[in-house]
Amino acid sequence: MRSFSNKVIFSFFSIFAVLAMLVPQLGSAHPLSAGFTTLQIGDKQTDLIYSIDSLSIIEGFESDKNENESLEDAELKAVERRVEEWVEDGLLLEKDGRQQSGELKSMKLEQKGDKQVVTFHFIFPKYSAGQTITLIDGILYKKENSAGYTNFLTAEYAGQASEAALQGKNRTWTILLTENQQQQGAVAPQEPSSGWMSFFTLGMEHIITGYDHLLFLLALLIRKQTLKQYIMTLTAFTIAHSITLSLAVLNIVHLPSRLVESVIALSICYVALENIFRKEVSQRWIVTFLFGLVHGFGFAGILQEMSISKSHLAVALLNFNLGIEAVQLALVLLFLWPLYQLHRLKQYKRVVMGISACTLVLGAVWLAERLLS
Repeated sequence: MRSFSNKVIFSFFSIFAVLAMLVPQLGSAHPLSAGFTTLQIGDKQTDLIYSIDSLSIIEGFESDKNENESLEDAELKAVERRVEEWVEDGLLLEKDGRQQSGELKSMKLEQKGDKQVVTFHFIFPKYSAGQTITLIDGILYKKENSAGYTNFLTAEYAGQASEAALQGKNRTWTILLTENQQQQGAVAPQEPSSGWMSFFTLGMEHIITGYDHLLFLLALLIRKQTLKQYIMTLTAFTIAHSITLSLAVLNIVHLPSRLVESVIALSICYVALENIFRKEVSQRWIVTFLFGLVHGFGFAGILQEMSISKSHLAVALLNFNLGIEAVQLALVLLFLWPLYQLHRLKQYKRVVMGISACTLVLGAVWLAERLLS
């Protein structure tokens, strides 16, 4: 029994040891490299507008000469040709399986929400009904951070739109153009990255890489509570973040990302302090609901930056949220048995104090980084 209890304690502390080593890299809630593609298929030409966050350019081409973590026009100009070749080689457009040649019309620095991006405007020949268009994204494909890269695609044709999130190894998007548009947005069966599944997967990835959200969830669960209290806490968090996620994506309510990320870090600190100093946490669902409202704005960031058509927004939002909930439920189920064993130990209070102290330190580091950045 002692050996088993030591394994339980060791497993929990291992989580925080790993997180502690990663602190310098986890200042951002979601360390994601993002691309944004708009494909406008017209009667005379096809416009491909692609934006990528400037940080990816800075890291890939060492172009931040003044080291201010931002890209200047002169710095982009210095690597312009290399960046152009990189995008032309990495972002391919095919017609019926044959690669097409595009002409770069412009390359410029822009702001997209809270992100600084570099935007490329390519002109391709027109496409006709009966033809198949394929977009292949090989940007960062062989880089170490390729797993954290997502290309948010919006395709417009004959007054209709189709959206997808290309990520991981699923970087190919295919559409068959039809006159009656019955197949508009239909994706080749071998490409699971598009359609509703892409937003479900995106939601899963968003919470998995959201280290602060996961730490907040673990901090909520680590204190011993009744099953009813656990259910109320998790339900309150789910309802709260679903409300603000929807409000933010629908552009009804907007909060600055710096404020949102700072309050999320503050929520981790607060729950950790509750774990250390409060004797009872029976009403934790109230605090969880209030902080959950802020976490919802954190979840919404990616969808806000993507130009999703109003007709598809509800489905995308639903599937994105379902992806988040699926991971949360899986994590809760995964932790139930270790938590049950932990709560039976004589050293239970010491373990909770130790884990909560680590949580407090991590939350405080994130809070300081976000306030001072």
